[in-house]
Amino acid sequence: MGFSTLDYVIFIGYCLFIVALGLWVSREKKGQEKDSQDYFLASKSLPWWAVGASLIAANISAEQYIGMSGSGFAIGLAISTYEWMAAATLIVVGKFFLPIFIEKQLYTIPEFLEQRYSTSLKSILAVFWIALFVFVNLTSVLYLGSKALDTILGTGDGALIIPGIIGLAIFAATYSLWGGLKAVAWTDVVQVVMLIVGGVITSVIALSHLAPNGGVFEGFGILMDRVPEKFSMILSKGEIITPNGGDAYWDLPGLSVLIGGMWIANLYYWGFNQYIIQRTLAAKSLAESQRGIVFAAFLKLLIPFIVVIPGIVAFVINAGPEGNLTADTVDPAFLSANGIDNDRAFPWLIDRFIPFGLKGLVLAALTAAIVSSLASMLNSTATIFTMDIYKPNINRNASERTMVTVGRASAAAALLVAIFVAPLLGNIGQAFQYIQEYTGLVSPGILAVFMLGLFYKKTTNKGAIWGAVVSIPIALYLKVGSKGWAENTAMEPLFPVLPWMDQMGLTFIFTALIIILVSYLDNRGVDDKKGLILKRSLFKTGPAFNVGAVAVFVILAFLYAFFW
Repeated sequence: MGFSTLDYVIFIGYCLFIVALGLWVSREKKGQEKDSQDYFLASKSLPWWAVGASLIAANISAEQYIGMSGSGFAIGLAISTYEWMAAATLIVVGKFFLPIFIEKQLYTIPEFLEQRYSTSLKSILAVFWIALFVFVNLTSVLYLGSKALDTILGTGDGALIIPGIIGLAIFAATYSLWGGLKAVAWTDVVQVVMLIVGGVITSVIALSHLAPNGGVFEGFGILMDRVPEKFSMILSKGEIITPNGGDAYWDLPGLSVLIGGMWIANLYYWGFNQYIIQRTLAAKSLAESQRGIVFAAFLKLLIPFIVVIPGIVAFVINAGPEGNLTADTVDPAFLSANGIDNDRAFPWLIDRFIPFGLKGLVLAALTAAIVSSLASMLNSTATIFTMDIYKPNINRNASERTMVTVGRASAAAALLVAIFVAPLLGNIGQAFQYIQEYTGLVSPGILAVFMLGLFYKKTTNKGAIWGAVVSIPIALYLKVGSKGWAENTAMEPLFPVLPWMDQMGLTFIFTALIIILVSYLDNRGVDDKKGLILKRSLFKTGPAFNVGAVAVFVILAFLYAFFW
């Protein structure tokens, strides 16, 4: 892939600017040292627009830029349901979850478990989340990010994987380890501008290429005419067959994306994920936090048009006259040792259509998405370790300075582990996809524990523990049939074959019922002494949030009606 001197100057200049900005905004005032609130919650000083931008920057990474473009190539606009339903989920989180979290002055999500259930449950899940951040989130973002850079800057042969992992890690660490959440959140504002600008540039140029006169809207019309099946949001069995021969229905099973298991995945991610929710806890006030949530929801509505659409454009350009995608019609840049590689869509578009000068800007946008996610995960790992493990179990009398130091050290240690583990993902094939899938084994149970803890006063600690433990064998049972383990055996009828999203929905329902039953037997149906007393006034929201929330749902209704 060709890059000019100007491209490298733009890219390097961007990197230096982000590091300088992060260190400057988080500098210590004369005679004042950072305390834990400064480092972990940005002094509770973030305005709504910084909260919203930081939420998106923490969320968008190489998986979206590279992975979702590849899914657009293979499946079409239907993959956008992850982004659009996330917008609806954010409104729910802002309305019903945030008021409780902020009223309780939480630093971390595990803290809520201690206040509602017990210290032991908090500690168990704190360790689980740290392991998840280090061995899944950090390692996957490092590996996929370096793989993307290897494809764009190199030849895609893996030569830049290791240097890419080290470079991305150093970049994120340079400002986030020292500056904490304040450095992360304020640089996120710039990062989110970069990733949107880079995505818009790619989409505009790609769509213009389809139109004889170079018009964006004309190009979009041509795109819909050429591949109308790629613009179906609610899939039926057999409707979309991916280039590798798979049925897209099993990833996006019909109405489940609207009223089923998609809500389980989204509520868990947006409502109880530390590196997401932490920036909302750092807002100036509940009202500012809620306005930030609405801003993030609007940005979520935009993301598919700058990430997924380029993938569909790449498919149309590479499809033959009859609309068939074969090795004979696909550009050689798309071909790998195993055939067509969907994830080459975004890098291929950059290489073929983005002019010199703008390539550096688009590369900076991709790097912004990767580094902002890394920085967010590092800060949240440090927050959970320091506030939920170190302070209560190792040093109850730790000073503010000590906690900041421990936070920096734990983030550095997590990053070092991730650097060594990340390259291993390339040696075990589809390991990351399997890791992500099997994370779904525990998320429905954890979500049930939180949801019933928030809104069902009769839930007991024993019920929560039973639910968290039993949810895993329930999820495994539902997964057996879908993995084909029961095929050609007498036991096959006992194992339902379900899409993973439906498995998550059923696991949540069964787990919730078990928690309710055990809690009833444990407390004879009496309200638990730690049950939350929630007043209607707690959930009252301001005009800005209300108007924004209604607008988000109206736009969502239009999008799903138009692309049904």
